Amino acid sequence: MNALPSERQDVLTQLRALLGDRLSTSQSIRNQHGSDIAHPNAQPPDAVAFAHTTQEVSSIVRTCHAAAMPVIAYGVGTSLEGHVLAPQGGVCIDLGRMDQVVAVNERDLDVTVQPGVTRESLNAHLRDTGLFFPIDPGANATLGGMAATRASGTNAVRYGTMRENVLALEVVLADGSVIHTGTRARKSAAGYDLTRLFVGSEGTLGIITQLTLRVYGIPEAMSAAVCAFEDLRGAVETVIETIQLGVPVARIELLDELMIRAVNQYSKLALREVPTLFLEFHGSQAGVEEQARTVAAIAQEHGGHGFEWALLPEERTRLWKARHDAAWAALAMRPGSTSLATDVCVPISRLADCILETRRDVDSMHAWAPIVGHVGDGNFHLVLLVNRSDPADIELAERLNDRLVRRALAMGGTCTGEHGIGVGKQEFLIEEAGAEGVALMRQIKRTLDPKGILNPGKIFAPGN
Repeated sequence: MNALPSERQDVLTQLRALLGDRLSTSQSIRNQHGSDIAHPNAQPPDAVAFAHTTQEVSSIVRTCHAAAMPVIAYGVGTSLEGHVLAPQGGVCIDLGRMDQVVAVNERDLDVTVQPGVTRESLNAHLRDTGLFFPIDPGANATLGGMAATRASGTNAVRYGTMRENVLALEVVLADGSVIHTGTRARKSAAGYDLTRLFVGSEGTLGIITQLTLRVYGIPEAMSAAVCAFEDLRGAVETVIETIQLGVPVARIELLDELMIRAVNQYSKLALREVPTLFLEFHGSQAGVEEQARTVAAIAQEHGGHGFEWALLPEERTRLWKARHDAAWAALAMRPGSTSLATDVCVPISRLADCILETRRDVDSMHAWAPIVGHVGDGNFHLVLLVNRSDPADIELAERLNDRLVRRALAMGGTCTGEHGIGVGKQEFLIEEAGAEGVALMRQIKRTLDPKGILNPGKIFAPGN
């Protein structure tokens, strides 16, 4: 590690006195905490601090604040827009060891957890209570990270996103002070909604150290199905009509034929290599059967080839694991490439136009870019497989991404349905929210973090 300015060395000396060997300056650990799937070239912090308590997080942040040293929160590094990069160095606070389920309130259908609890470990903890937490972004992300990036995923069409499922937070602010937002009550009209301010703030306004979340009863019946289509339009029109009719599907995912080929090879499935919907239905036995019949009839009208059912729990698990592994499956199709995974979300009525126009771009540019998406809520992903050593390949991917995002914005959509802004979509945020809207966001940032130490360079360009 290059020699640090004396002020930063002093900070690390103070933190080592606080944390002992839980402060690491190892190059490998710093690189791990300064990269993600889409940004493999590390921008490492100066040190990584492994916190155990809110009080430790507060002390770390207070020490860094005094020296105006950057602080980046870290869960397990599954974000996709460079949220954990440390372009200005600083201290990365790894929250993964704050992994306790603090309370389960079965009668009130809520839980309180530390930020390092992952969604899979929470559901394992809840298994014997008959409850589950439904937000499922695919990766086994930490719940603190999911709140910070306003994650959603495959179940969002029925259960919403993290925005709807976070009731209260404990947050360490930029000066090290600790605040509590929200309550366990299901609604409140008390002042500004600070909880929603921090959900989706990408670690730029505060560091989440505890969350209270909604949980749900495990449905009486659950069934999953796969339905193949001859073309993308038929699949997407099936989704649109299903949502417009108010069918309460739990999951409805689209994979185009290229993604199905990748999934078949990677997860050892034998699906027809055509546009395909993965669906899941939750409810009573009678309700699930009625939902399935309705969607099957809609699919048939749009060229669907009937359902292949996955009724047993292990069959459903295998199906959804294959869906969650789609990004890895896509990478395996083009060895040596990295993934530039981008996502947009549009009003459901414009979904077919957006996907089909995007697919025409992919075909005309001869790009490696399968399409996969949580199409039940108008959200889909273009998985751009990029050879980072080829400038022409990078330029092609950036051009496709630019066209996709501007198309979504023109259709009344958003530049990111669930990945966040990070370092990759800052220019599009200005187009989406307007200069005045972004100026207000910057003003909030400066008010809560006047020294600009919390995850600098994310959401807004450096210096803003």
